[in-house]
Amino acid sequence: MTNIGLIRHGITAWNKEGRAQGSSDIPLHEEGLAEAGRLAERLGGESWDVIYSSNLLRAKQTAEAIQEKIGSIPLHLDPRIREVGGGMIEGTTEAERLEKWGKDWREMDLGFEPKENIINRGLEFLQEITDKHPGENVLIVSHGSFIRHLLRELVPHTDLSSPLKNTSITKLLIKESQWDCELYNCTKHLEVKQIESC
Repeated sequence: MTNIGLIRHGITAWNKEGRAQGSSDIPLHEEGLAEAGRLAERLGGESWDVIYSSNLLRAKQTAEAIQEKIGSIPLHLDPRIREVGGGMIEGTTEAERLEKWGKDWREMDLGFEPKENIINRGLEFLQEITDKHPGENVLIVSHGSFIRHLLRELVPHTDLSSPLKNTSITKLLIKESQWDCELYNCTKHLEVKQIESC
């Protein structure tokens, strides 16, 4: 039995502006660094054995904040868990896409990474992780669209209607080759009220 914690990276300037990021290498916004710190505080009180992260900076910075809090936990970067490639829409807002390509831009050939490729690299990665870490608790820091593609494939019976929030954690459990989602899109660490100093 392997426990997986899937984490979406902290917020970036492009997230705040509503720009498609895809494989563009955007760092965390100052707010995203603070979110990653609060997530790290939460995870520091739990038991995790290893962290895998996308090699894109926004995920790597989130993973490093967690590693710093947990201590001796190893961190590995893996390009297979990068965000879905957005082709020509990377760096654009919805309004800019509508202006440039019209309302049917999603149906156009704008160089999006094929779904088959996303699923294949994700499943190959997860198979390797579960083979390598049986009975362990594994954190995976990745990206919203990539994680949702994987979840639709692994736990299609789970309600995935709410968009993944930045620094959310989704917990999966694999037992006898069967995946189950124990927690989806949880950001309770961001809801902790900050006590103001007098």
